[in-house]
Amino acid sequence: MSTTSTAEYGHEADAGPDAGPPGRGGRFGRILRSPIGWSVTGLVGVALVAGPTATGPGPVPVLGAAAAVAVYALVMRRIAGRATPEIARSGAAREALLGGGIGLGFIVAALLLITLFGGYSFSWAGSGFMSVVWSAVMVQIGTAVTEELMFRGLFLQALEQRWGSGIAIAVTAVSFGAAHLGGAGANLWSALAIALQAGAMLGASYLWRRSIWFVAGLHFVWNTVQQLAGIPVSGHAPEGLFTVEAHGSAALTGGIFGLEASVVPVLLSVLITVPMLVLARRGGGLLPRRRARH
Repeated sequence: MSTTSTAEYGHEADAGPDAGPPGRGGRFGRILRSPIGWSVTGLVGVALVAGPTATGPGPVPVLGAAAAVAVYALVMRRIAGRATPEIARSGAAREALLGGGIGLGFIVAALLLITLFGGYSFSWAGSGFMSVVWSAVMVQIGTAVTEELMFRGLFLQALEQRWGSGIAIAVTAVSFGAAHLGGAGANLWSALAIALQAGAMLGASYLWRRSIWFVAGLHFVWNTVQQLAGIPVSGHAPEGLFTVEAHGSAALTGGIFGLEASVVPVLLSVLITVPMLVLARRGGGLLPRRRARH
């Protein structure tokens, strides 16, 4: 999949901001069909269906994510006037597993390094195993799918069509970091750390694979392992299988914000992000600014 040309992902075949018959809907229609128009419409639509279900009981977050996928597909096909290979069911499981495997390697390496340097110690929390795992999986599936539809599916692709992949990944990375300023212990450093280790890496992974399922799989495993380990996820203390105690410098442990504010995953993320960008470039997955649509 990494060798598929940019055109096959809808960039060159995209109908663009003036999709549809000339004059359809007048000026409002042209605005709605522009990258800004369809991205804002999609962001609002996804937020409306997924927001109220994000922390619901049982499978409610997953049902909300499924509704968000349906809204995304509707906006892209009916308003943006483009196909949606990034959410194709064919190959979805393979992409999600591949992304999840990379995410697992990333989070395990970060946890092991911080623990080896004396930053974390773990003890069994004694909570019900199945109930904790079930809740974490349901919530994190909803979070991963919804955030990837919004940030990589809508926001990144809209910016990419206007200004190319480079600006798109930079702006979405910074925005992703800023969106996580609400957690306990959040500050400018934590926002920058999230922007680098998550925003840039997830953006690069999307540009490489052009699959929401791949990026959501990576995102899901990263969040879920943190939660089950008892580590705060972006400053939000979870109910996990373990209780974690942080020792030493917040630069190592991330402090009360959690592992995502540690320098360890920030440095490790560079080892993942750079190769992904190289592979995306080699496979024709990057849209230069000179070819971006206006």
